[in-house]
Parts: sequence; C-alpha cells; structure tokens
Amino acid sequence: MRRSRIPALSLSSALLVAIGFSAQTALAQQAPAVVVAPATIMDLRESVDLTGKVTAIQKVDIRARVSGFLEAVNFTEGQKVTAGTELYRVEDGAYRAAVQEIEGQIEAAEAAKEFAILERDRAEQLLTSKTISQAKVDEAHAQVRKAEGDLIRLKGSKDNADLNLSYTKITAPFDGIVGLTAADVGALVGPDSGPLVTLTRLDPIYVQFPVATALYLTYRERVLRGEISGGANVGLGLPNGTEYKQKGTINFIASNVSQGTDTVTVRAEFPNPDSILLDGALVRVMLEQSDKQNVLAVPQQAVQRDQQGAFVLVVDASSKVELRRIDVSRNARGQAVISKGLKEGENVITEGAGKVRPGITVDAATAAGG
Repeated sequence: MRRSRIPALSLSSALLVAIGFSAQTALAQQAPAVVVAPATIMDLRESVDLTGKVTAIQKVDIRARVSGFLEAVNFTEGQKVTAGTELYRVEDGAYRAAVQEIEGQIEAAEAAKEFAILERDRAEQLLTSKTISQAKVDEAHAQVRKAEGDLIRLKGSKDNADLNLSYTKITAPFDGIVGLTAADVGALVGPDSGPLVTLTRLDPIYVQFPVATALYLTYRERVLRGEISGGANVGLGLPNGTEYKQKGTINFIASNVSQGTDTVTVRAEFPNPDSILLDGALVRVMLEQSDKQNVLAVPQQAVQRDQQGAFVLVVDASSKVELRRIDVSRNARGQAVISKGLKEGENVITEGAGKVRPGITVDAATAAGG
C-alpha cells in the first residue's frame, strides 16, 4: 500500500498562512496609541476681544496768527519736537517798528503826566492864596487824569504790539510729531491762510472702543454681586497680528449709550514711547480680569459634542477608555473651562480619539507640556 505524501510546497503555504493569521490577530489585539492631557487647575481669567480705534491725546492744526511772509521753516517733516520749539518764523520788521513807535508814545505820555501833576500841584498852592479859581484847579486835576488814561491806553497798545511780535515766531504748543508743511519759505501766510502743519502727540495715546450695552450691564451686575473684580487688564492686538507689549489703563466710560449702535464708549490710555500706535489705526482690544481666576480646564481639542451635549474620553489608571459627560462654561486661550464632570488630574484624550471607543484599552502617552 502506497503512503500519500503532502507536497512540500503545500506545507510551506499553509505555514505562511498561519504565520500571517497570527500576525493579524496580534495586530488586531494591539492597543491603539493616543495622546492624553490631564485636567488641570489654572489661571484662566475671563476675557473679551473688541475692536478699537487709536486716537491721539492731542492733535492740532498750527496756524499763523499774524500776516507776513515766511522767513524760515525750522523742522523736518515727520520730526519729533518738544513744546516751545520754533516751527516757523514770519518776517517781523513791521511788528518791531510798531512796538518801538508805541514805546516812544509812552515816553511822551509819561512826560505829559508829570507835567500835568506839576500843574495840578501849582494850581492847588495858588488856590490857597486865592490867586486862581476852583475851576482852574479842577481843570488841572482833569488833565492829570487824562494823562493817566492816555498812558494806560498806550501801555495796552504796547501789550498788543508785543503780542503780535511774539506771533511772528510760531512754536509747538506741546511735545509731538509734525506732519507735512503746507507752506514754504517766502509764502504769504496769515490767520486766513489755513493750517500750516498738523502737530500730533502720540505718547501716551488713547484707544477708544464700543462695548455692547448688554455686555456692560452684565459686567456691572457681576461686579456688584462680588463675582468678579471691577479691574481689568487691557491689551492690544496690532493690525499685523502681533500683540502690543505695553498694557493700558481704562480712564473713561461714557455716561450715555450710542443710539445708533446700542453701545457704551470706553477709552483706555497706553504708553507709546516708540510711536508704534498711530492715530486712527484700528486695533483689537483684549480685556481681561485683573484678579486671578483658578479654574479646572482641559485642552479645547479634547472636547467633543453630540446630540446629548459635550463629552470627553477619559483614560483611567488601567488605560481603559471611558466616555464622560461634562459641562463647559467657556473657552479661553485654547482651553475649555470645565464646571462639571471632571476632577483635577484625570487624563483626557487630545489626539487619536477617532480610533478608540469606550471600554477598550489604549496605549496612552502624555502630551508635551501636559
């Protein structure tokens, strides 16, 4: 009787199939890898972002107060100047001459007053000896008063002439940055010739922003109940996406509501030593509570939602996954603030949640910085 033989090739194939099946089974049983982060108590103060507009504290148009030809322009456009810096000079010859003329008239008036006083004194002496009448004495007194009046009038005219002379030097009323000049040397300027240049003070500087009336009233009510403090840190986000380094201070809250927008205007003051904030720029205003608010939070990406609400996948000490329903009170700086459903230190899945389900065992690695 002949013994049947199994071909060597068939045995090899069966062995390979068995090995492959075993590998697939082992792969299926391997715990999926996930990344977790612990629920942590951290300072996440309540905050709100608003749109604001930068406004210069002082901004004026510099004008000529007397007429004349410009003799000098003493600044470079865009230059920082200090209060009292001479910006323009108007030809002053006519104004100096006017002052000298009045000074001469004052000297003559003072001499006339001295003579009138002598005449009055002489008349009073003659009256005692009955040499002249009382009418002559009264007339002498009137001449003294007239001389005194002329002198007062002339001194007033001199003050006005001195003032006009001083106006031939046009100076900066405060520290600031000058803009583009509207007149060059040789131009005829005067009170009716329009602004010569604009002077803007940029340090410090204001930022005005509207706050919705409902938001403002809710904030005031919470302050009165003692839930939050009345103070706030004020930061700025610049148009290029960066954050302004200096912090501001709120110094004005309007007492009326803008009817068109139903908002309350709030203003904050910021240091601006490098003139980074420019008048008229739009910025993002970031208001944040000044007092610490320690809350329980997890990374925002750990929170999922379905028809029943928010939940997270928790990995327990035995590496098993549990679905946990939670209440999220707010989000701040990439973190979800948890008011119910988690305890400090519990690990939630932040990466890999799509490949796991409640009840299975996972290979959990803690997120960097977690």
